[in-house]
Amino acid sequence: MKGGWGHGYGDRGHRARRGDVRSAILVLLRERSMHGYEMIQQLEERTGGRWRPSAGSIYPTLQLLEDEGLVKGEEIDGKRVFSLTEQGSEAAEGIAERRQPWDRGDEDSPYRRLRAEAMRTRAALLQIGRAGDEEQVEKAVELLTETRRRLYGLLAEE
Repeated sequence: MKGGWGHGYGDRGHRARRGDVRSAILVLLRERSMHGYEMIQQLEERTGGRWRPSAGSIYPTLQLLEDEGLVKGEEIDGKRVFSLTEQGSEAAEGIAERRQPWDRGDEDSPYRRLRAEAMRTRAALLQIGRAGDEEQVEKAVELLTETRRRLYGLLAEE
């Protein structure tokens, strides 16, 4: 599937390698302390929805990093929040000097731009659904209907 969205992991069903999750966690924690779900959200946001690692990959990796002495977790307001140890900061700095683990070099790809715009449009729709009045919601439905028709029209063009 040319430039497909795969299973939510990027072009052609790309899934990040296990090392990518590890590196991504270290680089994210270099910026600030956070809990696992925040890391998942940050990675999804930074990749325009291309990569959303599961809790099943984040939390075991956090446990491994904690066992290795690279991160430490503490309970804050009922959530386990992780931060880097001194050793973890050194490891994260080495990774951050190279390319960010979530960057794949396809920033100019029209498929990536399409995914990113779809994510921004989704966010706007959710906001209208939450905060819009009935008239605004009706206008949004009309706009979406017209947009969908025009998108299919693109595929019908020669």
